[in-house]
Amino acid sequence: MKENRENKSSESEKTKFALYQAIMTLKSSEDCQKFFSDLCTPSELEALVDRWAVVPHLAGGLPYRKIHEMTGVSVTTIGRVARVLTDGSGGYKTALQRSYSPQ
Repeated sequence: MKENRENKSSESEKTKFALYQAIMTLKSSEDCQKFFSDLCTPSELEALVDRWAVVPHLAGGLPYRKIHEMTGVSVTTIGRVARVLTDGSGGYKTALQRSYSPQ
């Protein structure tokens, strides 16, 4: 049984890496819109959009309640994003820097 779990975990990691590679092939916002529309349910996509919407405001130091008023995103979600922005792996920060800085 354990061997099966290890094989599944290994396959899952390979599939996750393949997904990241697929995302990196997308060359335009339109490509991304089509891909994520196919990949995600409307609710999943909305959750991703909500999380990303609060990142610049959190990075700018706005209070949670103000961000909630501006975006409509729940204070709970804002808190979770803030925690990841502070203690996560740095993905939000990298994407934020690359998205909002001149290339």
